Amino acid sequence: MASACESDEETFSENESVASEESNSDDQLSDLEADCQLYSTQPCKYYNSGGCKKGSSCSYQHVCRYFLTGNCKYGANCKLKHGVDRRPSSGASGTPDGSAASNPKLTNGRFYQWQLNDGSGWKDITNDHVIEAQYSLPHTKSIKLYNTPYGAVSINFNRMRVYGKDLKVRRLDDGNTVWCWYCTLRRKWIRYGEKDSKGNSSPVKSLDIEKKFQSNPTSSYTFSVGGKTFEIRFPEMKQEGGKKKRKVTRRPQFRLQSASNGPQVTAPLQNMSLGSKPQWEFEGDNGVWHVFKHRSHTSTECSVTSGDIERKYQQNARDGLSFKVSGHSYRLDFTAMTQTNLKTKRTRKIRRVLV
Repeated sequence: MASACESDEETFSENESVASEESNSDDQLSDLEADCQLYSTQPCKYYNSGGCKKGSSCSYQHVCRYFLTGNCKYGANCKLKHGVDRRPSSGASGTPDGSAASNPKLTNGRFYQWQLNDGSGWKDITNDHVIEAQYSLPHTKSIKLYNTPYGAVSINFNRMRVYGKDLKVRRLDDGNTVWCWYCTLRRKWIRYGEKDSKGNSSPVKSLDIEKKFQSNPTSSYTFSVGGKTFEIRFPEMKQEGGKKKRKVTRRPQFRLQSASNGPQVTAPLQNMSLGSKPQWEFEGDNGVWHVFKHRSHTSTECSVTSGDIERKYQQNARDGLSFKVSGHSYRLDFTAMTQTNLKTKRTRKIRRVLV
C-alpha cells in the first residue's frame, strides 16, 4: 500500500457488472453525497447542517448523524434528534412509519436491504444479495436488473441513482457493515491495509480511515509514508500527495444473507428478478464482447470457459485465474477486471454479467 501512495497516477477504467455506463447529465451529486446516502439510517445532510427546507416531506432521516455512529459529543444535550425519525414519508424497510424505535438499525433484521421507490414508497428488491455482491467490489460501477415492473433498470453505484428512469434507489443495513476503503494503483483498486508484494503492511488501515469518515464525512484523513504526507479528501473521494491524485472509493465487505434472513419481497415488486446466471466475457476489437468458451480446434481455442471462471470467482472474488488461448498464457485479475497476455503484457477488459 505504501507504493500505492507514492506511484504516479495512471489512467484506468472502472467496470460495470452488466452493461457499459450510460451517460448521465445530472452529475451534481458528489461522491460524498452518494456515500452519505449509504448510511444505514439515511441521515439528512441539510438537517444536520442547520435546517432542511423539505421538513416532514423529506425522504431522509432527520436525526443526528453523529448519534448514529455513537460519536455525538453533546449526548442528551444535543439539539438534534437522537433516535430514528418516525415520519411516515421515510418508508424505511417498507414499514408504514419507517421507524425502528430508538435503535438506529433500519433493516427488518437482514444485513442489508436494497430498495426502489417509484413515488409510492420504498419497496424491497428480491435477490438483493446479487446487488450487494457486485456493490462490494470496488471496480463495479453499476448493475442492470432485468424483468422488473419498470423494464430493465440500471443502478449506478457511485451516484446511487437509476439511469434514465424516474426511480430512486437506496441501500439500508443493520448498522454492522464493515466498510472497506480502496485507492487506485496501476489500473487496480487496492485496499488500504493490504500487504504489498514484499509482504510489507501499509501504515494506514481501512478501519482507521472509516473511523475518521464516520466522525466527520466532510473532513479528510492524513497519513505519512516514507517522509511524504498524503491526504484522503472525503468530499472529493481523492487521495492527494504533492502533484499526485488518486481516486478513492468506499465499499462494504460482503455478507451473504442467511436463510432465516432471506430476501423479503414487498408488492408491487414481488415479480422483480435479476439475471441469475453469471457469464464471463472479454472485450474484443471494436468494443465487441465475447463469452469465454473452449472454441476447440479453432485459432482461438481457450483452456477455460465462463463456468470455470465463475467457480474460481466464487472461491475468491479478489483473486484471479491463469489460462491459455492457442498456447499463449494469460492471467485474469478479478480486482482489476482485466486479462493480461503474460508475454506481450497487453490487457483487455473483462466483465461478469448476469443473464
